[in-house]
Amino acid sequence: MREVEVAVECHVETAVVTVRGRWRVHCVMGSRSCDCWFLVPTGEQGSILGLEVDVDGTSYSTQVDGGSSLSLKVSWLQKLVYKDGNFTINVPFHFPDYVNPSAKIFSKREKVQLNVNTSIGKEVVIQRTSHALKEEHRNVGTMSFLYDAVVDHWSTKDFHFSYSVYSSDMFGSILLQSPSVHDYDQRKGFYLYLFPGNNPSRMVFRKEVVFLVDISGSMEGKPLENVKNALSSALLELSSSDKFNIIAFNEETHPFSSSLELATEEMIGDATQWISKSFVAAGGTNILRPLNEAMEQLSEYHESLPHIFLVTDGSVEGERDICCAMRDYVTNKGPMAPRICTFGIGTYCNHYFLQMLSSIGRGQYEAAYDRDIKVDMLDHLEIIEVYPSDIPDLSLGCPLVISGRYEGRFPDSAKVKGTLADMSVIVIDLKVKNVKDTPLDKVVAKQQIDVLSSQAWFYESKQLEEKVIKRSIQSGMPSEYTDMILVQHEMEKQHGIKQSKKHKHKKNKTKDPPIILVHRMKLGFGNIAATAQNLPTGFRELKPQEAFDVLDTAAGCCSKLCDICCCMCFIRMCSKLNNQCAIATTQLCMALSCLACFECCSLCCGSSND
Repeated sequence: MREVEVAVECHVETAVVTVRGRWRVHCVMGSRSCDCWFLVPTGEQGSILGLEVDVDGTSYSTQVDGGSSLSLKVSWLQKLVYKDGNFTINVPFHFPDYVNPSAKIFSKREKVQLNVNTSIGKEVVIQRTSHALKEEHRNVGTMSFLYDAVVDHWSTKDFHFSYSVYSSDMFGSILLQSPSVHDYDQRKGFYLYLFPGNNPSRMVFRKEVVFLVDISGSMEGKPLENVKNALSSALLELSSSDKFNIIAFNEETHPFSSSLELATEEMIGDATQWISKSFVAAGGTNILRPLNEAMEQLSEYHESLPHIFLVTDGSVEGERDICCAMRDYVTNKGPMAPRICTFGIGTYCNHYFLQMLSSIGRGQYEAAYDRDIKVDMLDHLEIIEVYPSDIPDLSLGCPLVISGRYEGRFPDSAKVKGTLADMSVIVIDLKVKNVKDTPLDKVVAKQQIDVLSSQAWFYESKQLEEKVIKRSIQSGMPSEYTDMILVQHEMEKQHGIKQSKKHKHKKNKTKDPPIILVHRMKLGFGNIAATAQNLPTGFRELKPQEAFDVLDTAAGCCSKLCDICCCMCFIRMCSKLNNQCAIATTQLCMALSCLACFECCSLCCGSSND
């Protein structure tokens, strides 16, 4: 890798991250080609916005010539983590040692540009940073930093930055923005956010929680072990006045107790031991049965805010019927209906089913501060479209964000009403302001596309699918109904025309380059067949030997020894051989290197033009 640059734009609780990098294919001779893979590890709830690839300024191709320089620019939308009043951004920024150029004549420069625009109008306090950032400017609610350094080795740690917006109590605002001239929807957009603030003395709702954990055969191994650890940690977060139960399920249900138990130290210890013994992966998947059992247990309690946490890796028949049954139950129970929180593992489960189920149950995580939240301005606007339509609770770890489109005149101020843990009613005044420097269309794109996609799946609506497609194209955010492709820039086409003039005899043979599809951009709508067969979760993990093979391929280790003679990758290969074989192979390659020393060294060390 020759250079790397990261730009981070933080807006309220969302960040737009852009990474630019340049690499040289140094382990493949100029007369040869190889496949190159770029794996982009996006951060918290990351969603790719755009991708640009340049191979020596000519074209996009899966086949790259040896000695070529590749430039990559990728952008994604990422969620800021909010906890204890702090906003945190984590960007993957560590690189393996084999991408360090072997020759020291190349300078290695890392650059990170960070801009924060809270749109809140409150003072921002820096809490922690992983790299030596230099402050460029600061105003109320906005600040800019730069990290620019020449290093001996590329970064071995991720970029981390956290800041707080101080407030002794809950706070929020409403941002308005006019649509662009190219927007297919010419209604104005609004963005309402509400944060819990930093008031540790505020009383929280006492909790009644039922954890539903999928222990079907496909959960065997690491997925189930991770769930065990997470559930054990979650139990420790309960207070002694909270109540809980655990229901493991496959085709049958396996409850920890026949009713909810107080979260005493002794009971949590018993539950932890039960988890260790009872969470054995086997059998199929039935989601409706444990949901009904949890609803029945929670119906006996009325003095706290009930929660259901569902963890599964599978997809089942009748998922729409499950949503309808839960919607009827929640409607009949009213404000005290259980909040349903869902968590999907792998690609075989239907994430849109889980999202729709969570939306129906108005589910959130952590300790709830407010419930039954209402926004008075929503009743006075014309043709309003709100995401999500069922407003969830405001919780300690998840700020409340509502977005949408409207026509009519937006009021100059608005009020949010909710119920606190002591059953008193709280009213919060929200300021309304127009913004131009915040890309609200990108900030709200993922939320709106996800909500619309789950609704399109649930209602089987072609009209909603078309709306998702329009939003996806407008915002550049991939969806289940659109594809992201790589195409040539106009400048590259002109370059191709110039080259064809030099070779007129090849003019008639020139063809447009094929369209290249960017893979792994969709979640899908579940895989019932894979779930029924208890196949392992959809995330494919590399075995140690397979991981080494992929590493060799990515680093350019050719299978033919005559293609490489003095490459660092050869040293890695020798480390896997026994002593006699290593000596013999080393002697053979040293002999071969004499025949092509000049070319190989030029490939490894770079040409004088670099």
